Amino acid sequence: MSGKNTILNTFALAETKKGIISVSHLEEPYGNGSFPVVSIGISLKGDASSPDWKAHIPYENLDQLIESLQDAKKSFEKESK
Repeated sequence: MSGKNTILNTFALAETKKGIISVSHLEEPYGNGSFPVVSIGISLKGDASSPDWKAHIPYENLDQLIESLQDAKKSFEKESK
């Protein structure tokens, strides 16, 4: 059972017609007393409130995730040249 979901941002999912990526703040994702997380959702239908896939990232892991995403981007850019 999830708590309150506040959508912070949405943007188009590349290579799709209606797909979106959403970033949300999710309170008590695993029931009463559980710590809030950042929820990253992907909806192929363009419905941010009902994503087809989602990942919950603890706030304590955001810096590591951002660093890993930047590394992935650099690697992709290097290979694409």
